[in-house]
Amino acid sequence: MSLDRGAGTVLMLGLCGLIATLGVGTAALGVLYDAREKAATAAEAAALAAAVATYPSASDGAPDRLAAELARRNGARLISCWCDVDTSLRARVVTVTVALTANVPLFGEVAVGKTARAEFEPRAWLGR
Repeated sequence: MSLDRGAGTVLMLGLCGLIATLGVGTAALGVLYDAREKAATAAEAAALAAAVATYPSASDGAPDRLAAELARRNGARLISCWCDVDTSLRARVVTVTVALTANVPLFGEVAVGKTARAEFEPRAWLGR
């Protein structure tokens, strides 16, 4: 009788385990990458909307509320918004941070955060 009997089965089981591990790892990375891109989109949309809303003539004067709404529409939640209302015609920069929760295989829910900045120039908007 040969001592190698059953060695192929053990080898195949090890190979199947390796393939399964690589598959789950790849799926987890894909979910995290997708969440990161969605969070970036939500942060950019929120920052752009809030930047315009800092000029009272362009909106109702609630840039943080508008940023939160845009973040929510993109599946994220607003963490912070540095978006003060300014009545001057000076350029202003808005910084928004959002977080998105992703359900990653084997790791559960993972929060992914992104920060975006947007600049608004009222003079250009008014055509001056």
